[in-house]
Amino acid sequence: MMKRTLLVLLVVVPLLSWGQYRSEVWCPDNGDGTYTNPILNADYSDPDLCAVGEDYYLTASSFNCMPGLPILHSRDLVNWEIAGHALDRQFPDSLRPQHGKGVWAPAIRYHDGSFYIYWGDPDRGVMMVRSSTVEGPWTEPVCVVAGRGLIDPCPLWDDDGRCYLVNAWANSRSGFNSVLTLRELSADGMKAISNPVIVFDGGSENHTTEGPKLYKRDGWYWILCPAGGVEQGWQLAMRSRNPYGPYEWKRVLQRGRSGVNGPHQGGWVHTAQGEDWFVHFQDRGAYGRVVWLQPVDWSSGWPVMGKGGEPYTTYRKPKSSSTLVMNPQESDEFNSYELGKQWQWQADYDQCFGMPTADGHFRLFTFRQPRLDGEANLWNVPNLLLQKTPAEHFVATAKVRLAAKNDRQSGGIIMMGRGYSALVVTRRGDGFVLRQLTCDKAEEGEAERATDLASLKPTARDTIPYHPALYRDLYLQMRVADGVVRFAYSTDGRRYQPVGAPFTMRPGKWIGAKMGLVAVEGNAVGDLGLLDIDWFRITREGNGL
Repeated sequence: MMKRTLLVLLVVVPLLSWGQYRSEVWCPDNGDGTYTNPILNADYSDPDLCAVGEDYYLTASSFNCMPGLPILHSRDLVNWEIAGHALDRQFPDSLRPQHGKGVWAPAIRYHDGSFYIYWGDPDRGVMMVRSSTVEGPWTEPVCVVAGRGLIDPCPLWDDDGRCYLVNAWANSRSGFNSVLTLRELSADGMKAISNPVIVFDGGSENHTTEGPKLYKRDGWYWILCPAGGVEQGWQLAMRSRNPYGPYEWKRVLQRGRSGVNGPHQGGWVHTAQGEDWFVHFQDRGAYGRVVWLQPVDWSSGWPVMGKGGEPYTTYRKPKSSSTLVMNPQESDEFNSYELGKQWQWQADYDQCFGMPTADGHFRLFTFRQPRLDGEANLWNVPNLLLQKTPAEHFVATAKVRLAAKNDRQSGGIIMMGRGYSALVVTRRGDGFVLRQLTCDKAEEGEAERATDLASLKPTARDTIPYHPALYRDLYLQMRVADGVVRFAYSTDGRRYQPVGAPFTMRPGKWIGAKMGLVAVEGNAVGDLGLLDIDWFRITREGNGL
């Protein structure tokens, strides 16, 4: 009854209240006028941002994950919320996961009353969507430049109304990289009207030059871009009086003595208060690419970032009129008719994956693994309901009910990447068994290993002839620390029993490991099973209650 009452109340609460989430496991705002990096302790790879008055909007790579092109909003560059997504389908549509493909390194700009997001699809070309508001609706994707290997695009509308586009190249598709090219677009930014010109070649000195962002300041054209590779690279600044160059360059941010690997790829913003800041990512292996914030000093005529070109870990907050402390959403009570903005699927959403219920749950239907033509693991299961990991140490707990109508129907929690491990409850005969599913090399087609951990009796059963089912209520938990996952379960939500073997997290393809819910079955025919998720909670310690 309480869940139903909450659901009715929440439907009439203004949507703004959803954004004011406070994380238990990571908050960059220190409460004393300073912040500690990362400002986003989650996998927002290849971040870019723009300012509209005192509001800041950030987007990031989403690859195959849908909805894609996440848009985050902030009033001070430190406290962020997920505002929505600009892409609800892959292009072209696909119900099969396209791991590592799709949306690469977007750029977001506000021009002439509209938001524009450009990204590179390495197999199709430079894509673009636009909208008058970040909430949408966004236009259908437009292919601005067709071709393989074009990645990391960024537009610039010049003072005379002309529009230029800079981009990098993916060696995996084009056969070369480390070069940046520039071309002119139509004034509306919809199509290329000139051929590309190489404006920079990183060569051996700045190998793997990529991720360019194009700006104009004080009569200079600027390209800010990383080189040297994701794990150990650095930031370059290039300037020229002509958009086509020649460009002179300097390193403006690097690891130095800071111990901060990377620092890699991001975007510059000039605030309404007259300050300059730069966001960039840091690669943290299985946790993905987390986002840092650095001050920018132009006094030398170059945008020197951080402390003399090395990253700050803690620094004063940007000047802002906002005092709101908030973080991207993590926990979910599933009391809304809309799925929380933190969740993504591995492919385009299909209604048969799952949907909210009127009594305050989210229902996943068991996906038939035989549809995957003999594949031996969960790598290409599209209906995994996943979100980014929020910190290096956290506890994730889910309260679930599996309604199993046939044997071999399973549901539970999962840590997913190129390898994965899941804690699931599975119907077997007239009861259930708790199992750990593990696969170390899922991308390579390795067979999944299943280990029985405990036998469980049904919580309830239906005897209706046309709809027989066994039910099992359970609390499932994963504790994550230093890249290792340890599972536990409870029948009452108070006392948790550790089970299974520890699992070392692995990143996905160009993304960090992701956590969430799984519902699958080994049957090719028959009624599907149901996994009703009451809530999913992220806590620092304890049992999630």
